[in-house]
Amino acid sequence: MSATYYFAIVGATDSPLYEAEFGIHRAENKHLHQFVVHAALDLVEDALFLTNACYLKTVDKYNDWNVSAYVTPSNVRLMLLHEARSEDSIRSFFTDCHEFYIKTLMNPFYEPNSPILSQAFDTKINTLAKKYLL
Repeated sequence: MSATYYFAIVGATDSPLYEAEFGIHRAENKHLHQFVVHAALDLVEDALFLTNACYLKTVDKYNDWNVSAYVTPSNVRLMLLHEARSEDSIRSFFTDCHEFYIKTLMNPFYEPNSPILSQAFDTKINTLAKKYLL
């Protein structure tokens, strides 16, 4: 059974930096996925006041979907919309995605808080999704 996952990296200024879908793709749900993740940003901000941890677990639920979040020290939010709940694999996915995001930030040609258009970054994120989520 393959579930649907929607992953987004949201910058410190609430602008989307990267997005990807894994599993079953339905074109009609893409805007709904974006809306649910965007609506959960306020709940992420609220959760930050309650903990010092980067991984915030499930911060919101919408129908059968859960929204998990990971916040970097620079206030960049890694958001995952998912149906299945596997906290350990999601935490590992976020940790490795954060590592790749840091490597992207170290690239002298990348402007912080701008969209990530690198094909290599996209390939690495898809590989992590296959490893931890699918």
